[in-house]
Amino acid sequence: MPKLITIITSAALLAGAASPFSGNAFAASCCGGGSAAALSVPKYAIAVADFSFDTELYDGYWNQSGKYVTDPPGSNLKQYRLNAGLGYRFAKDWQTSISMPFVWNDNRYSGISSQTEGMGDTTVSLLYELLDDNSIWRIRDSSDLIPGVTLGVSLLIPTGISPYDNQQSSFDITGRGFYRVDGTLLIEKTIRPWNASLALAYGTYVERSINREYGKYVEPYKKDLGDRFSASLSTGYTFVMGTGGDSITATLSYAYLNEADASYNGIKDNGSGFDKQSLGAALSYANNDQNWSIRAGWNHAIKENGWGKNFPTTDVLSVGVRYVFL
Repeated sequence: MPKLITIITSAALLAGAASPFSGNAFAASCCGGGSAAALSVPKYAIAVADFSFDTELYDGYWNQSGKYVTDPPGSNLKQYRLNAGLGYRFAKDWQTSISMPFVWNDNRYSGISSQTEGMGDTTVSLLYELLDDNSIWRIRDSSDLIPGVTLGVSLLIPTGISPYDNQQSSFDITGRGFYRVDGTLLIEKTIRPWNASLALAYGTYVERSINREYGKYVEPYKKDLGDRFSASLSTGYTFVMGTGGDSITATLSYAYLNEADASYNGIKDNGSGFDKQSLGAALSYANNDQNWSIRAGWNHAIKENGWGKNFPTTDVLSVGVRYVFL
């Protein structure tokens, strides 16, 4: 049972930790995916505001060997997240953004019921557009195949409720409790009406001292979470509606997340890391001026052996709205 609680806890921790590519990402709460440039400000705009609501439903988990295991009868684990993001372009090729989630937990597991709410972890990002995507309609020469390339760095700030705060239940946490620095790479290409993107991120946590766990003081020690790698690949097709210019885009995505083993006082805790793979689908609508858009998405973790390790299997339902400031 303690190992099982730890697996469930890790998902709750990650859910409050925003990805560098969160927003309309539609992949697992922890890793982004779908349209990777969720908070990216278009080249023609000054800023973008993004609001979304996620419902994450837990249904079983992968154990340390990668075997899918169902939850005990009567279990009902849910998390709701209201995400607010703002991106601002302060130079021709430079932009910055901030993303803040508010989290509600509503869980029943092995006869234990728990409800809580609070801030999740905040992410701030800085992006540099190395190459622009011309979004062509037809390939005329080799230069038309050059994709858009965006480089970035992000900082995860532990503003959520973690196991190291005055919180007694592992079901009530909303954040990881650690700072993390990520380097990010986004490659995207549009040959209308098709589009595709690849998003990569590699992050390392900042080691910290621990003297309290789940409300109880313990002998101080140093803890460092393992380095984290995430990748998401997506492809989409845009349908133009009549002659007005309104459009609907359908997107399919695949996301992968790996986090290495944690360490305590410099000693690796073998088996504490995890893997997760998931698939996603999304629909988004944009008006003629492209300043308003709405979206809905679904992300699904495959409930089969070998699709993850040491991590819960979840379904995430998302809806969101975005406004671009010209």
